[in-house]
Amino acid sequence: MAPPPPASMPLGQRLMHLAQTLQFGWFVGHLTLLFCSLRYSLSYITFNSYSRSARFSYRTAFVAAAATYGIVVYKALRARSRAGNRQQPGALSLLTDENVQYLLMALVWLFGRQIPLALLPFTVYSVFHVATYTRANLIPTIQPPQQAPAGSSSPGGRPATKPNALADTIGRFVKDYYDASMTLVASLEIFLWFRVLFSAILFTKGSWILLAIYTVFVRARYSQSTFVQSAVGHGVRRVDALVANQNTPPAARQAWETMKSYGRKATESTDVNRFAGGQRAAPKKAQ
Repeated sequence: MAPPPPASMPLGQRLMHLAQTLQFGWFVGHLTLLFCSLRYSLSYITFNSYSRSARFSYRTAFVAAAATYGIVVYKALRARSRAGNRQQPGALSLLTDENVQYLLMALVWLFGRQIPLALLPFTVYSVFHVATYTRANLIPTIQPPQQAPAGSSSPGGRPATKPNALADTIGRFVKDYYDASMTLVASLEIFLWFRVLFSAILFTKGSWILLAIYTVFVRARYSQSTFVQSAVGHGVRRVDALVANQNTPPAARQAWETMKSYGRKATESTDVNRFAGGQRAAPKKAQ
């Protein structure tokens, strides 16, 4: 993330300098997603989710999501090119990038039918991205750090600056709630898979295609995210405990063991790292 403009510049110039960066566009996209999600949520809880304004908010939220993840992917490719690496990543390499995956899913939800639950994972991510950008860029631009009293210094030997109360509060919020929120996102994405499966069972129009696409997405998330792996493991253990009950019919136990066996085989046979030379790439944080 680019540093804020120099404190020596006037406020207007600092804000203009900040607004001319791609990172600011990324921030505006996440902020737009939050506002649209809030507007759609109000329509949803008042049983008016298919009104014209609600539909507009829903679609705009995913336009914003696609724009933000598109910016991140573009910046990554541009940085790769500037580093002198003329060989662009192949299709398989691109598809293993979490930001590309979320970009594609944002487009899928944008052009598909409305599923309110699909907004929630993107909204949770946006909360933390907006908070982080506000702390690291927006606050220092509007209120540049002030030098601490003479004699104070940072651990690196540089002059210390006075802490900003709002920035410190945002930093504590991100630190305290990040892991819990990523676990929530993982649980929402898994629950959303069952929501899409239910639509497919009912033969809702286009639901089987959507199920296939989203299954590929969830499989990729499982291979890259420890939060998704933890959420799946927690769910499996809970079902194991229920099935182990003496009152559970033997047929139900057998069905569950069969499902787990097929699930393990499917997971092993769809491990993308086998087709990518056996190298497990370091997961990138969705931005």
